[in-house]
Amino acid sequence: MTGLPGTGRRPDGAAFIIAVLLGCLGAVLIREGGLFPDRAGYAGVGPGGMPFVVGWVLVGLALWTAIDGLRGKPDARDPVEIVPVLWILGGLALQIALLKPAGFMVASGLLFACTAFAFGKRNLLLTVPIGLVFALGVYGIFDALLQLNLPGGPLETLIFGG
Repeated sequence: MTGLPGTGRRPDGAAFIIAVLLGCLGAVLIREGGLFPDRAGYAGVGPGGMPFVVGWVLVGLALWTAIDGLRGKPDARDPVEIVPVLWILGGLALQIALLKPAGFMVASGLLFACTAFAFGKRNLLLTVPIGLVFALGVYGIFDALLQLNLPGGPLETLIFGG
């Protein structure tokens, strides 16, 4: 296609690739969500409910992305910065590696610090304690209010008693 009628712009090929990937992922979630047995119970929502909802949201985003791709590329894209992405992926790998031996709070606090570093906050002596405090809050909510178990380590045992 040489251009869109009346715009002089070409469709955005990358947007169409992203739209197809989003649509495929949404279709898989819708299909897989429908395979769960319908045990809604008193809540009215079973285990297949959330994948079904997320799948339809992804299909909607796919359509939106395809429509946006038809409009063409009015602005140049920002360059991709790989180093921040590597910091976040490294933080995720660190969290996965430390989740069982060190516990949720330490692993998630370090993930927070790595993500903050990727976004420009270079003071790890500040971001690690802030991440630990946030992780403490999340662990407390899951442990005390929701009564759901997250992987506990020495710090969780010290604060929450196991």
